[in-house]
This record gives sequence, structure tokens and C-alpha cells, in this order.
Amino acid sequence: MKCACEPCLCIVTPGSGTVEKESKFYCSQACADGHKDSPGCGHTGCGC
Repeated sequence: MKCACEPCLCIVTPGSGTVEKESKFYCSQACADGHKDSPGCGHTGCGC
């Protein structure tokens, strides 16, 4: 499934290194936190 962060392009698989917050799955803690401390997720090819 797609990361729950709207602009993020990453694909996540629940239970395999993903971050779960409020029953949604994210590719990184930055996405889960709404990018309050970093502008993007840091994954190659993603522009979120």
C-alpha cells in the first residue's frame, strides 16, 4: 500500500519496518510526524 503521507510516493508493507500511527502506515517517522522536523522521508526517488 502507499504511505499514508499524501505527497509521499513510497510503498509500505505493514509489519515490515513501517511506522504505524493512528491505524495508518508510513514509510518513515518523518512522514508519520507530518514532516515537522524534516522536509522529506529521505528515500531515493521520493520527493515528499
